[in-house]
Amino acid sequence: MDQRYLRRRRQYQGDRTAAQVTSKKQAWFGWCLYDWANSAFATVILAAVLPVYFVSLVPEGGAPLSLFGQSRTMPASALWGYAVSLSMVLVAVTAPWLGVLADRQGRRRQLLIFFALLGATATTLLALAGPGRYLLAAALFIVANVGFAAGNIFYNAFLPALAESHEIDRLSARGFAFGYIGGGLMLLIAFAMIQGYEFFGFPDRGAATRAGFLLTGLWWVVFAIPTFRHVRDSAFLHPPAPLPTGFRGYLRTFGELRHYPDLLRFLVAYLFYNDGIQTIIVVSAIFAREELGLSQVSILGCFLMIQFVAMPGSLLFGRLAEKQGAKGAVMLSLILFIAVSAYAFTMQHDWEFWILGLVVALILGGSQAISRSLFASLVPVTKTAEFFSFYAISGKFASIFGPLLFALIADLTGSSRHAILALAGFFLIGIILLTGVDMRRGKAVACGQVAES
Repeated sequence: MDQRYLRRRRQYQGDRTAAQVTSKKQAWFGWCLYDWANSAFATVILAAVLPVYFVSLVPEGGAPLSLFGQSRTMPASALWGYAVSLSMVLVAVTAPWLGVLADRQGRRRQLLIFFALLGATATTLLALAGPGRYLLAAALFIVANVGFAAGNIFYNAFLPALAESHEIDRLSARGFAFGYIGGGLMLLIAFAMIQGYEFFGFPDRGAATRAGFLLTGLWWVVFAIPTFRHVRDSAFLHPPAPLPTGFRGYLRTFGELRHYPDLLRFLVAYLFYNDGIQTIIVVSAIFAREELGLSQVSILGCFLMIQFVAMPGSLLFGRLAEKQGAKGAVMLSLILFIAVSAYAFTMQHDWEFWILGLVVALILGGSQAISRSLFASLVPVTKTAEFFSFYAISGKFASIFGPLLFALIADLTGSSRHAILALAGFFLIGIILLTGVDMRRGKAVACGQVAES
């Protein structure tokens, strides 16, 4: 009797363990697949295809607009920059309040689904933005980018819930890898449709481009289905990461950072230089179209190269970080980004844009991946979820200013060359702040080996 009971108990425990392993695999796969799904938006809409198509919609002399009773024209690059900034303002202002709704009412998964569907729907509707309908394209882009950015806040907040502390970097890196591949494949499909539009039965490249927008939205929804099924608020390892509850909670979390001065200094540095990086990503295609006159096919080809070179570039900088330290590797990438901004200001030929793209590809993935791991090494284990959520929301606030500065300078000067050169200031400020980060002291404070100041 006792032996039969023990056998049944061992069998039950074994079945339960197997079920937990299966659930973990499903949750990890579902979580990573969302990166695969929404990276199609990042490559096709945010970076490579829509910015170039948007320029073709705007009249050559600029977009005629009526603001506060005054008529004026605005360059396509300025209008694009303002649209990006406005979408980030909407996300940044509402994010803390959405955190209240997600945490207190357990609607984190529901909000992820809502914003994913919102973004994907607006992306598919971009197929309606035909010739001359640049205001419709701008409005739909703003809605889609809000869905993309807000959804990522809830998506990223699941990371500490799905992995133990020693597994977070591995799961995060796996998500990045899924994103690079998924985004690259969707961009390749869009490239093939636009380049071979006659083969696919489209009357022109514009029609093929709009069909690419429709397919991108569908890609986002379809590949996000496993995420919606397997990633839930009742995560099996830990409760989902707490988001700052309203602006008071957001400011309270910021106040706690003063006990970790090196972490705080790094975070401020990161917000500056990451804003510059994100701005380069969203304006480079429109810069190439307006200032260099590159064709859509040439720009898409360059972005495809960037997408697939970025992954080995991440590995290269990972090796460099092991030998020279994460801080040194990040600072090297920022120096190279300053060089990229200066080089872009002087470019005159299309082949120079390809050289620029190769350099960006080598440093882009590495700078982002190492920055995240550097931040993680300075965060106390007991506050990982809270600080990572704060990190994500703060990034949305910071992402307003780079595109806004670019838009203002392009608007005032009529050229995006001076605007892209001004982005070097974000990287310079990041370098200055990073020099004051003492990694050894910061790690010791995070581990509780040094008294908090």
